[in-house]
Amino acid sequence: MMPAHGASYRAALVADMDTGRVLYQENATVQNYPASLTKIMTLYLTFDALEHGRLRLDDYLIVSKSAAAAEPVKLGVPAGNKIKVEDAIKALTVLSANDIARVLAENLKGGMEGNFADLMTRVAREIGLTGTNFENSSGLPNDDHMSTARDIALLSMAVYKHFPQYWKYFSINTWTYNGKTYTNGNRLLRTYPGCDGMKTGYTRKSKYSLVATARRDGHHLIAVVLGADNKDVRANVATNLLNHGFELVANGASSSPNVSYSYSAPMPVPAPTPAPVQTYYAPAPSVTANYAPAPTTFSAAYNTATAQTVPVADVSNNAPGNAGVQFGAFSSRAAAQSQVNNVMNQIGVGTVIETAPNGMFRVRVNNLSESAAQNIRARAQNMGIDCYVFH
Repeated sequence: MMPAHGASYRAALVADMDTGRVLYQENATVQNYPASLTKIMTLYLTFDALEHGRLRLDDYLIVSKSAAAAEPVKLGVPAGNKIKVEDAIKALTVLSANDIARVLAENLKGGMEGNFADLMTRVAREIGLTGTNFENSSGLPNDDHMSTARDIALLSMAVYKHFPQYWKYFSINTWTYNGKTYTNGNRLLRTYPGCDGMKTGYTRKSKYSLVATARRDGHHLIAVVLGADNKDVRANVATNLLNHGFELVANGASSSPNVSYSYSAPMPVPAPTPAPVQTYYAPAPSVTANYAPAPTTFSAAYNTATAQTVPVADVSNNAPGNAGVQFGAFSSRAAAQSQVNNVMNQIGVGTVIETAPNGMFRVRVNNLSESAAQNIRARAQNMGIDCYVFH
């Protein structure tokens, strides 16, 4: 049996990635702040867009002023610049960049991160996450932004089952962008034999969290640790969970009972009481939507998360193409330059001035995907800037 760690972490779970069998858990259905583990869902929806042709890995995404202004940790791409989709994925899996999570959210859902967060919660319900509510794409602090160790495990399994071709991004140890090299915060990639992913998280309220996956002797296990006191604790607990899990599957033992202990839960969540292995907390009160009945056991939820058809995210079409946005045609270059400055100041999009055959000066942004062009148009119109999409 796993040793209890007192107040050093809030929740833990280890399960078999291939069968959904829970091998051990503590407080796995108690709601906690997921911090940057949130980005697993942002990546899930990004992979969904790639799978359905709404994005390509070599597409470029515009960085808005709101994305550039995100709180650290961030990549620091200036407003108006572009980032390739594949680099955006790596910025999330390796650096956990909050600004690039917002870039993906804005480009995938009409230029508004709040719309993307609503989509995240809807898809969470579709794949059986009953204790999760998303308010943003990054996991930056919000009292209504909650999840559970059980839900994080299911979401991670859904990524693994639905998008195996993109799983490799969670195992990147170092990544170099614009001459700077970043190291993955998941230290088990470097210390635990067989570790092949997945994601870290931290905010002041959430404390330190980790999802780690590993393969050994034909088994693929996942460990989830929420609310650890520091990086060492989350790494050590995840290591112990995986070791314990591999011992159980090697010996053919049944699932371990969950263990309870005394600790301080994050505010405003009340201190939890022990929960049986296959019962769950109800969804957060802030989640108010009509969804299909949620699975009532982990096994049923695993089947829902991993065996169903991949949900088709309701996002703007982003089929590859040569789209652009024009912000007007002006009789003088000075007037055109004024519009260039206006567009940059209002929505953080860099434009160019082109001379039209009739001698007018057009203000444009070129070489966009259809989705990126429509998102820029929507943001501009929300700010009262006249524009249209051209092809």
